[in-house]
Order: sequence, then C-alpha cells, then structure tokens
Amino acid sequence: MDWLIGAAGAFAASGSAYRKRSLSLSGAAAAFVMGTVYYGAGNLFWFGTLLLFFITSTMLSRYKQERKKDLEAAYDKTGRRDAGQVFANGGIGMLLCLVNAWYPSDIWRLLFIGVMATVTADTWATEIGSLSRKAPRSILNGQVLSPGASGGVSWLGSGAAAAGGLIIGTGAGLLAYVSGQEPQYLMYIAAGLSGGLVGAFSDSLLGASLQRMQRCSICGRSVEAASHCGSPTAADRGLRWMNNDMVNLISSLAGGGAALLMAFMF
Repeated sequence: MDWLIGAAGAFAASGSAYRKRSLSLSGAAAAFVMGTVYYGAGNLFWFGTLLLFFITSTMLSRYKQERKKDLEAAYDKTGRRDAGQVFANGGIGMLLCLVNAWYPSDIWRLLFIGVMATVTADTWATEIGSLSRKAPRSILNGQVLSPGASGGVSWLGSGAAAAGGLIIGTGAGLLAYVSGQEPQYLMYIAAGLSGGLVGAFSDSLLGASLQRMQRCSICGRSVEAASHCGSPTAADRGLRWMNNDMVNLISSLAGGGAALLMAFMF
C-alpha cells in the first residue's frame, strides 16, 4: 500500500513540475521513480523532506527570474531539471532510504538530513546570493569575481545557505514526529545547519578548484556551459569529469558526513 501511495504522490508532484516546466521529461520520470521509492521504502519523513527541498528550490529559482537570466547563461544546466540533476540532488538520499528500509538506523536518517540540507543550502545560496548587490569573492583567495562565477561566495549567499539548512533540519524534525518517530528536534536542526553549510562551502571549494570550466571566446568569461555568447566554449581549467552534477554528489557526501558528526555531539 505504501508503494501505491508513494507512486500516486510522486506522479502528482512530478507531473505538476513537468507541466510548470520545472522538470524536463527525463527529470519528471526520474522524480517519479525517486518519489515512489522515498515513500514506498521509507515514509513521510523521507518523502516530505524531498518535497521540502524541491518546492522551496523551485520557488526560489523563479524569484526575480529576469535579473538572473544573464547569470544562468553561464551555467552548464539551467531551467528545467533533467534526470541527471534530479539524481545528483536526490540519488544519495534514495540509496540511504533503501538501506534504512533494510537496516533501520538513526545514522541513515542523519546522513539523509545532511545530504538534503546540502542540496537545499547550495540551491538557496545560488538563487539568493546571485541577487547580492556586492560582488562575490573567491572562496580560495578572496579575489573579487563576477556574479554567478563558480567558487564565489557572498554574505547574502552564505546566509541563504544557512537558512536552507535550517529549513531542512526543522522540517525533518516535524516530519519525523508526524511519521511516529521519536522527536529529536535540536539534533536534526543542528544536523541540517552544519550539513548545509559544510556541503555548500564544499561545493564552492570544488567549483573554485577542480570543477570543469570553459572559456568563452567572445566575452572571455570562465563558464560552465559548452556554449556562451552564441559560440562554443573552449576548455579552461578543472578535471574533465568534474561537472556540476559530480560536484553536487561529492558536496552532498561532505554535508552528510558533517551532519552525522554534529549529531554525535548531542
């Protein structure tokens, strides 16, 4: 029965996101599979936390969208999320959900909170930080960067990352209570905050050092996209296999580990 409920909820959510052009067809299919597993193998705690990330991130991506158009042109993937992006953001959480179904433990739930806090914090930092009136600075050397540049951080973006992590930690605590689990609000909130911040800053570090970047031959900017200013870009720096989806996966692991370590302090 839980699998049927999960499939129905996932179909409604992914179908709505596809109609609103938040997901591509492949992204909607991936979200359907993922949502079904999250509820079928888990419960409302897992499924609800995933929805909390997706809904808030989608809303923020549309906030002052006109001001972000120029910045989005530099990203490898923009607009509608495809299957790769969906699995990069929620794939680790899905694996943790399946492992927890086989061997239930607070460890998997805490890792999950850290992972979801990371992807939420990173998305919030990008969407809100890109609106900062002050130019971001490189997380490596403090050099002033152009808005939207990989590896750039700002006070506004960092604050948004912290808020995103807190939202996931708080929401996870409430969802755990509704799901019949023992409330551990402070632990979950601390796990969400620490996981979100560590994961978001890990994303920035990778973006400033190892992420594959391209150079636009027209404007000279270093971008993620394969084309910019209507022209193909050339390899600039970073590892060929370290694209944005891979950065998200590695950062999520770092955020999950940070959340688990923080939980041991309680």
